[in-house]
Amino acid sequence: MKFTCHLNQSDLQDYVEKVFGTSYLVSSVTKMHGGTQKVVYKIACSNGFSCVLYVWDLTMNYFSEEIATEDITEQSYGSDLFELNNKYLTQQGIRTPTLYDLNNEKSHYSFDYALVEYIDGQTAEAYFHHPDSLIQDKLFQRLGDLLGSMHANEACTYGKLNHSGTNTANCHLLKMENAKRQLSYASQYVESIRTNHSKLLHALYELESRIEPRSRYGFIHGELGPDHVLVNDHFDPYLIDIEGASFFDIEHEHSFLQLRFGDYYRYLKIDNLDPNRMLFYRFHHHISLISGGLKLLHRGFPDQEFAKGLIHHHSRSTLKFIQG
Repeated sequence: MKFTCHLNQSDLQDYVEKVFGTSYLVSSVTKMHGGTQKVVYKIACSNGFSCVLYVWDLTMNYFSEEIATEDITEQSYGSDLFELNNKYLTQQGIRTPTLYDLNNEKSHYSFDYALVEYIDGQTAEAYFHHPDSLIQDKLFQRLGDLLGSMHANEACTYGKLNHSGTNTANCHLLKMENAKRQLSYASQYVESIRTNHSKLLHALYELESRIEPRSRYGFIHGELGPDHVLVNDHFDPYLIDIEGASFFDIEHEHSFLQLRFGDYYRYLKIDNLDPNRMLFYRFHHHISLISGGLKLLHRGFPDQEFAKGLIHHHSRSTLKFIQG
């Protein structure tokens, strides 16, 4: 077989046998596309079984510079967070691919890796164009129910599960500081953002000033686009890329869902969201996605047109906040 993988062929076979048994012979390894923070391979075995290999290799993370400098309580990368969030979501009945085994020994390799359930299906994004509206209804209603169940898990402090109880300030202030950093970064490279930097900063402070304190937070995914939802043959949605999940304002999640799901957000929306938080987080997302697109563009992300599209779209969307 053609072999391209972080693990050499012998080590991968030994690992698969250790986890599943000697009847599992690796027949093919295929690198899967789309990841910016970890490398993902599909592992097929000769007995018909398939699974996924996750690799947390910081040298292949497009945001490694930020990970190296950000506060540990804000990190959304690493096998430890994946394991913790996988266990928590599973315990709460929130569908996410099963973690079969995690190797974080670093005895033979400098990175952590894991074997995870393979969901045979497409992302939720593919169902935006599905010809059967009844199937769309079924899937997105199920996704709405799944998110409602996840967000209903509450805590009186915000943050990752491994730092629960330590954050007592207002969580939106974290995103306020991040928005200022990302706005400064974007201003270096996007002329329209640089020209309007002071106006955009003023708008950010104005939106933040409208937010009232709160002391209850829901459990959110943190970056839930339709590409982070896998759908099996029974139209059951599964959440993936869960490392950034935490207790936080659910408006942070809903404003991102609104942005990424477009018309299909109607299945996911709920009542009683704080409109001031929704607007503030929407502005933050646009600013952050300009910066994210620039970093992907500068750091050699394979899909350069995608990165350019992020920059252009979210620059226009950001500027709308200061236009009449």
